[in-house]
Amino acid sequence: MYPDDLKYHSEHAWARIEGDTATIGITYFAQDQLGEIVFLELPAVGTELEAGKPYAEIESVKSVSDVYSPVNGSITEVNSEVVEAPEIINEDPYEAGWMAKVKMSDSADGLMDAAAYETMVAEEA
Repeated sequence: MYPDDLKYHSEHAWARIEGDTATIGITYFAQDQLGEIVFLELPAVGTELEAGKPYAEIESVKSVSDVYSPVNGSITEVNSEVVEAPEIINEDPYEAGWMAKVKMSDSADGLMDAAAYETMVAEEA
């Protein structure tokens, strides 16, 4: 449910870090809490992100929520497929459901590994 090769932020975001680039999205837990996702608004390429701060808005049949960045940096690519078909996030939050790629401006040392994130989620439940 929480892949070991990802890093996790307490705001239920994940990051797949490759060099100085992070592919980011929301966790299985986040999409499960939202329910059926019907709309996603992502910022433009070049937008500066700050870890722990909102960068996008996601809407489900239940609510509208902010999406928080797990890393600091600048967006280099957005996933237009999830904007057109946001239900992809429910179906595959870690692969096809990624939201943006970010050129990180610093390390992502503050993120949790899968085990720590799973423990945090269990404590919230």
